[in-house]
Amino acid sequence: MSRNAAYLESWRHTGHIVILTLKVTLLFGLYATEDWEGTLEVDGKSRLQELHTAIQRALNFDDDHLYEFFIARTERAKDKNTFDSENGGNYAKTIDSLYPLPDKRNLYYLFDYGDSWLFKITRTRTPAREAVRNVKYPRLIQESGTRPPQYPNYGDHA
Repeated sequence: MSRNAAYLESWRHTGHIVILTLKVTLLFGLYATEDWEGTLEVDGKSRLQELHTAIQRALNFDDDHLYEFFIARTERAKDKNTFDSENGGNYAKTIDSLYPLPDKRNLYYLFDYGDSWLFKITRTRTPAREAVRNVKYPRLIQESGTRPPQYPNYGDHA
């Protein structure tokens, strides 16, 4: 067990709110023309559904499509562990229960199966820590690149 994983494990049973820092990197999206990456602080006991909402808010997307999270070696791997509304994983699985991820596996988030917004989610090297009083989580603490438009405005063609 890594030092960071041992630290997270030691926090799990204290009853304190454990904050994890996650980097969300845009890999693909139908209307993505530039890179985007955001860093979120989240309560480790948050469900994947809440992480979905945090990512939606960070991007200013409408929450109007199905989504899933999955753990796999690559974003195109057929061998993957999926968490979605079909299997209840989005509502039952907590973020901290996923970590540490299995060796050489990554966490991915796919939103809108038509436009295929695909993101890789990684834990940063920031150790898990206790929540700061009067701070509302989840929160976007840093971003780089350009937020993609969910639906580009092509103008009136009528």
